Amino acid sequence: MKQQELILVGGGGHCKSVIEVAESAGIRIAGILDTRENVGKKVLGYDIIGTDDAIAEWVNKAEFIVTVGHIKNAALRVGLHEKIASAGGRFATLIASTAHVSKYAIIREGTVIMHQALVNADAKIGKGCIINTFANIEHDAVIGDYCHISTGAMVNGNCVVGQKTFLGSQSVIVNGVSVVEGCVIAAGTMVRKNILRKGVYSDNPAMLKIKL
Repeated sequence: MKQQELILVGGGGHCKSVIEVAESAGIRIAGILDTRENVGKKVLGYDIIGTDDAIAEWVNKAEFIVTVGHIKNAALRVGLHEKIASAGGRFATLIASTAHVSKYAIIREGTVIMHQALVNADAKIGKGCIINTFANIEHDAVIGDYCHISTGAMVNGNCVVGQKTFLGSQSVIVNGVSVVEGCVIAAGTMVRKNILRKGVYSDNPAMLKIKL
């Protein structure tokens, strides 16, 4: 059976990281879709072949990964996922060659597990997530759809992270803690208690800085 090719949607910095993951997993990249002004350019040697208006042309030829990053909010990523799904596109799931994903974990479509990340037994990762380099998702943790778990972030056992949440680099969610959807947890933040209000949190322990 012929291996499915991959279309990357978004040609910025996160795209470069996903290219490296795809190459490490032996997956062929057919091209990149990006903004009109970038069509004809290359990202790490791969052609930007069109804009997201070309998604429909590829639904029967390739699978898709959204390669737009997520920092302030997930709106752009979610919108692109919805556009691909409405066109009948199928999403790949990418796992870097150096990542460890337990055979007992569940990883949904459109998610990328970056290099040296760990996803432990009975963890559940939603669709369209970014599990970045050296992130640790421990046993029985639940990560909602469209979350970005940044470099070196740690989600401990039995934690629940609501959809569309951003966890900054080296942030820590203590065992059994839940975070409501749509939050931004700043880099280095220690979350010791449940977060029930959507907002931007930082410090140790985590404190609400901006209500969203």
